[in-house]
Amino acid sequence: MRTPPLRTPTTVNALLSEIADVGRDPRRGGYSRHVFDAAERELREWFAAHARRLGLDLDVDRNGNTWAWWGAPGANSTVTGSHLDSVPGGGELDGPLGVASAIAAIDSLQSSGWRPTRPMAIAVFAEEEGARFGSACLGSRLMAGQIDPSAAAALADAAGVTFGAAGRDMGLDPAHFGEDRETLDRVGTFVELHVEQGKSLAAGARPVGVASSILAHGRWRLDVRGQGNHAGATRMRDRADPVVVAARIALIARDAARSRDRHRPARATVGRLEPVPGGTNVIASRVNLWLDVRGDDDSAARSLVDEIAAAAQDAAQEEGCSVDVVEESYSGRVDFDEGLRERLSRLLGDAPIIPTGAGHDAGVLASFAPTAMLFVRNPTGISHSPEETADPSDRDAGVLALAEVLRDVDQAV
Repeated sequence: MRTPPLRTPTTVNALLSEIADVGRDPRRGGYSRHVFDAAERELREWFAAHARRLGLDLDVDRNGNTWAWWGAPGANSTVTGSHLDSVPGGGELDGPLGVASAIAAIDSLQSSGWRPTRPMAIAVFAEEEGARFGSACLGSRLMAGQIDPSAAAALADAAGVTFGAAGRDMGLDPAHFGEDRETLDRVGTFVELHVEQGKSLAAGARPVGVASSILAHGRWRLDVRGQGNHAGATRMRDRADPVVVAARIALIARDAARSRDRHRPARATVGRLEPVPGGTNVIASRVNLWLDVRGDDDSAARSLVDEIAAAAQDAAQEEGCSVDVVEESYSGRVDFDEGLRERLSRLLGDAPIIPTGAGHDAGVLASFAPTAMLFVRNPTGISHSPEETADPSDRDAGVLALAEVLRDVDQAV
């Protein structure tokens, strides 16, 4: 039987334009859309409205992840989707492109007259970025049993609101947070579309690529303690200034990763610092800083953290300060299902197969089901920034690629 041609009755660009004003950040630029806040709730309502328009059945699981089902939920389902939350001041595509593309892909499949032979769903995962509660891929990791539910419920945002309390306001029961085998076992194959966060596709002619792997990555909090004092009355030689130590740690991290990155992928970033009490004319008593480290594999990532932590201890001692290092989250290297990624590459006309240094919910699900990722070309490679972009025609190409993939996965034995 001839496969019906795919159409794009609802373009991904039109869908994204509907939410272009949701969560704009006037101070940072870009978007600040954090899990369970007003902006993310509005995006959830936007998603639900389109799911209902397509005749999909909505369900929010015990961990705050939203599922829109085409057909009755069941085993061996084909699932796609992404997330709606952002980093502070992020771009418009990181997360929403995957959700909007999933909506448009299913609209395209329905409009072509095609129907799946097994259940199909769009999943929208909660707190992928970890921007509000500090733990990346929190919704998918809770579902997978990869984080203690009590510890997750106790995570607090900058205002002191816990994840449990915020979830309760959304109608969730924090006592039910945690591993959800019933939902997880429904996933037969998961495919996530995302804007590329890098430049592997930028110089080529192909608008869509297939992911090969994700670097091992994690987050560590470093608490540097010194002596708070008066900025004018304290002589320079009498100071124990944790801000000086924090500045040195940022340089230590950069230099350690730069040295390794010549030979194998290595990344180290200090992207957030909080001096306490934070006065202009006050020597801080404490600085909390967060370190993001990524490596080619688990050993490389953890040895880089160990190197940075040891040098940080030396820097603190030289300034009369102390430093404690606390791991907040960690995800090992992920290699996506080789057979699936090779098949999808061939299906898409030998699409490039490329690695990524960015973490995704797909990386969590890869331990439980065949999982793949599609990347849409990013001409600058910039992401987690208001400058993040992709050409409108490339976004449309991503939708058609995703629709082809969903149809192929459904028909695979």
